[in-house]
Amino acid sequence: MYHYLSEQGARVLFFVFSILLPSSILFLVLQKPWKGRPLSSQQVVPSLINGAITALYFILWTNGLKSCGPLRAIMAEYAGAILGVLSAVLYGRRGNIWKKVGGLFAMLASFYFLSLGWATATYSPFSFKDSVNIVGREEEMLGMKQMVVPIVAGILSALRRVIARRVSLKNQLKRRLHALTITSATCFLFPLAIWDMILGSNSDSSMTLDFPSLTYLTAVLFGVVLIFYIDCIAEERLHFVFSSPRHLMVAAGSIIVMEIVYKKDFSLLGFLICSIILGFGIFEATSLERIGKDLQRANDGTFENQNNFLPVQT
Repeated sequence: MYHYLSEQGARVLFFVFSILLPSSILFLVLQKPWKGRPLSSQQVVPSLINGAITALYFILWTNGLKSCGPLRAIMAEYAGAILGVLSAVLYGRRGNIWKKVGGLFAMLASFYFLSLGWATATYSPFSFKDSVNIVGREEEMLGMKQMVVPIVAGILSALRRVIARRVSLKNQLKRRLHALTITSATCFLFPLAIWDMILGSNSDSSMTLDFPSLTYLTAVLFGVVLIFYIDCIAEERLHFVFSSPRHLMVAAGSIIVMEIVYKKDFSLLGFLICSIILGFGIFEATSLERIGKDLQRANDGTFENQNNFLPVQT
């Protein structure tokens, strides 16, 4: 997907729309939100609004993937833990605010080091690989400015998860509302995608639409559909919440394996340092959420009935 976007020069808006369209159809067929207990307006309206947030998230994340690469785009997903800092300011005790702020600075430091290329063998100060391809290095070097787009996408990702969790109190209801959310996101993107396609056809007469390609199919199946069900199973049965240190540890291990297998420009030590700093920041920024969940599990094993008292869980 990254190579397709960077080498083929695909237009992001139409690319995202062409992925969400079949994904929404699959979700509607699998979940059938029109069946079962009727959904109330308090559930449908926030889900439709969440669709607009989801559409913006996919646009920003795809742009971040295109400009920053897959490693930085995936790590920036965990910027959603910043909502934990806002949660502490709004709901937490004043004595924990500075702890949250320290976690925020740790996360920003990790993203800054990633933007400098610490996770690559070429730019990492911890790499023992001889420097090569000195010419053009300045053009390839990223800065914090380029990291803003995937970081904002990560915050939007956490926000849409929070909205979905607060609206749907049951797992099956969550899946039905997610089908509405993806369909809403597709509808929001439709006029933008058509306009983007018109502009692309006017500026480039050789533009071709290879919709049924392997890139689109894998993005639909693995990037939108399967990842949602995997996240649901991990959260419901393993209590594996996204934007948590444990989730980051698993994701970092997967990134290491993929980078080594595909023989990318990768610095293991530099990436581990960035991951540890980011994990520490997430740990500090979400400490109140862990305390709240532990107390709640000790009482009755449910989380939803304390939504009004616990901070935002990202």
